[in-house]
Amino acid sequence: MMTVEQSYARCHDLTREHYENFPVARLVPKSIRPYVSAVYAFARTADDLADEGWGQDGSPTPQERVAALDAYEEQLENAAAGRAVSDEYAWIFLALADTMARTGAPLQLFRDLLSAFKQDCVKLRYATFAEVLDYSRRSADPVGRLVLILHGHANEQNFAWSDKICSALQLANFWQDVSVDIKKDGRIYVPQEDWATYGVTEAMFSQPPATAQFRACLKHQVDRTYDMFKAGRVLSRHLPFPLSMEIRLTWLGGQTILDKIISRDYDTVSARPKLNALDKVKLLNKAAFTR
Repeated sequence: MMTVEQSYARCHDLTREHYENFPVARLVPKSIRPYVSAVYAFARTADDLADEGWGQDGSPTPQERVAALDAYEEQLENAAAGRAVSDEYAWIFLALADTMARTGAPLQLFRDLLSAFKQDCVKLRYATFAEVLDYSRRSADPVGRLVLILHGHANEQNFAWSDKICSALQLANFWQDVSVDIKKDGRIYVPQEDWATYGVTEAMFSQPPATAQFRACLKHQVDRTYDMFKAGRVLSRHLPFPLSMEIRLTWLGGQTILDKIISRDYDTVSARPKLNALDKVKLLNKAAFTR
């Protein structure tokens, strides 16, 4: 059986392997780095259970993925209740249980993340924008709240601003990844209620170039996502450096994705717009001087 210290060390090793996808781990104060690593290890592993190898021969079925996440959640509940954890992920839950006890991070945020991962395994269409926002509330907002909690800046106003940023970033990724999601597993996040409004058909998501109807529909999604970023970006003004810098990079990066979509005249059917090296340099410069 690993000790808690050994469990944290293994979580840190996993986090370090993924610094490219999780740069905040480089910026957080040393005193809370173990807690951030434990949260990251939990989320990274759950995401792999839900998504790794999707569509490849011999990969788990959606139902098998949900079952694996159910077992993972059972270990989470055991750890939070002080019961023994005994599966291959015990090292994650030993560290995570200690993190929750020391920081007050609520169990429900981790449950919410798992519920979103499970939903992604089986739900391929969203009838309304409210459904998409509910998914984002569970898939994205908990991450921002946990970052604030671990840094000691948890209050309802900060949570509200963070939720806007995190959900907006999740939405920006959805609109960016239209061509990727439809090819990978047939998933579409653009709400079906808007298909009817703009005359969009399902075939338009996989037949480039984007039609005028699709472009108009995606413009609507981009416009309201911009509004969400604007509503939340004030958060960075209420946080100390370097967390304020990380938050600015987050919402500026999301807005840059939206700018890329606009520059393509909302055609994310033909290709996925993405940030290049120059974009990232510009983002760092903006984050340093934007308030």
